[in-house]
Amino acid sequence: MHYRSIGNSTVSAIGLGAMPLSIEGRPDERRAVATVHAALDAGITLIDTADSYHWQADERGHNELLVARALRSYGGDTSGVLVATKGGRGRPGDGSWTVNGTPAHLKRAAEASAGRLGVEAIGLYQLHKPDPAVPWADSVGALRELLDAGTIRAAGISNVTTGQIREAHAILGGALVCVQNQYSPAVRGGEPELRLSTELGLAFLPWSPLGGITRSALDGPAGPTSAGTAFHDIAAEHRVSPQQIALAWLLARSPVVIPVPGASRPASVQDSARAAGLKLSEAELTRLEDAR
Repeated sequence: MHYRSIGNSTVSAIGLGAMPLSIEGRPDERRAVATVHAALDAGITLIDTADSYHWQADERGHNELLVARALRSYGGDTSGVLVATKGGRGRPGDGSWTVNGTPAHLKRAAEASAGRLGVEAIGLYQLHKPDPAVPWADSVGALRELLDAGTIRAAGISNVTTGQIREAHAILGGALVCVQNQYSPAVRGGEPELRLSTELGLAFLPWSPLGGITRSALDGPAGPTSAGTAFHDIAAEHRVSPQQIALAWLLARSPVVIPVPGASRPASVQDSARAAGLKLSEAELTRLEDAR
């Protein structure tokens, strides 16, 4: 496994997005725990979760509790694993998402997340989404207070603009360690935020990093390439999945990129982890530049 930095932490270049283990269509708990264990076996040391990763309205924290149970039941050393959780969003149980970025809510949410994760201080706490009803500086200020109180050790922000990154950086300084925005072969609107994160030395964690890559090609090393994109063509040439090519392409975009692909079964997380050791040539990267 290859490694990259998030603030003062060194983590695997590929993380595990744990959301699919708790939302609609989730696997049973046995398979969910096996998926986390498979990630750890593959050398993954970054697990991305959130208090809002659940299905029913009364399940807040389902994913955090699941991740905590999986870590406790793992037979190996988990001391180097960074669990990154998020607060500021909710799920009322009807499939929709809400947002609440008030300082009071964020502070209560962080304390509750620490309890569910079974830690005295959360390694990385991220503001899930800006709340248009709350001044951005107030929401980010809550992260500053959580840092000062020792509830969290490092802070991140998600679904943000370049202006919001700069304002958060001015408030938090070196305690701001990452930005988590959507970015994938199909969704590349986050280029300005990626460039700014690189400039500021902030880790950039693309969520939904496999957007635009068909899942059907995961089943074999020379799986279907009927989608016909350069990602599929290059995957066939390397005899790996198109998902691995997409993740390797993301890693090549900047040394601060750490993709967090979601997974709901051991085979998919193991396939994703192998992308960390896949080197693409300059010619291949050029072919992927305009591929969708």
